[in-house]
Amino acid sequence: MSKKLGLALGAGGSRGVAHIGVLRALEEEGIKPSYISGCSMGSVVGACYSRGMTCDEMLEAVLKLKAVKLIDPTAIPAKQLGLLKGMKMHNLLLDNIGDVQFSDLQIPFCCVASDMLSGRLVTFDSGKVIDAVRASSSMPAIFRPVRLDGKLLIDGGVLCRVPTQQAWDMGADAVLAVDVLGNTGESVGGIKNILSMVFRVYDMMDYNATELKKQLIAKKGELWITPEIKGMSQYAVKDMDKAYEQGYAAAKAQMKEIKKLLK
Repeated sequence: MSKKLGLALGAGGSRGVAHIGVLRALEEEGIKPSYISGCSMGSVVGACYSRGMTCDEMLEAVLKLKAVKLIDPTAIPAKQLGLLKGMKMHNLLLDNIGDVQFSDLQIPFCCVASDMLSGRLVTFDSGKVIDAVRASSSMPAIFRPVRLDGKLLIDGGVLCRVPTQQAWDMGADAVLAVDVLGNTGESVGGIKNILSMVFRVYDMMDYNATELKKQLIAKKGELWITPEIKGMSQYAVKDMDKAYEQGYAAAKAQMKEIKKLLK
């Protein structure tokens, strides 16, 4: 009997489309996760897949996505704590996931967000799925924080880029972690403006924190996939077909290790 697989899908903005490629590669080998944990874009893909969307349906949805479908500017960003209201993202999630509870999902799923008030990571596994996913993927300063249950929530990637522990906690016997931001710590050619500086600082801190996590708390029975998605910004809604292809290729390249993990 094979082990129960927990799939931990990490943050990554548009690069997170690679998660769909990983899921496709697993399906082709007859491998279906028993549990899924997600962060930011990983929470979006994880929730859609847990809801029952196919890889084809998810890929079609993201490839026709335009930036304008996410842009709803806030009148006074400084007071509202974000450039965008986030309602367009909410409606997009509603269209694809539906107004469902965690208990309605076909695959047990959880996602993480960061609470600005307590400074702690929050794990969601009950309640409305779209509220949790929206909080998990609310990039700081870009989207307004989500106010929920007395918390002020932003992107889970601020504190936990790849939620592996959550997959273990759900009951997994083995965990496959997908980190689509593995090469964001590489050198860049320059910094063009204040926004790109903020993004670069975020990438640097995130990359180094995740690398330290891998070294300190990676467990036996845990395998990491890091697709090589060179030259693609997680903040730009383009080249997402390339991210998908790289996720698929990375999972295929490690399929022997994945199958060994499950024995």
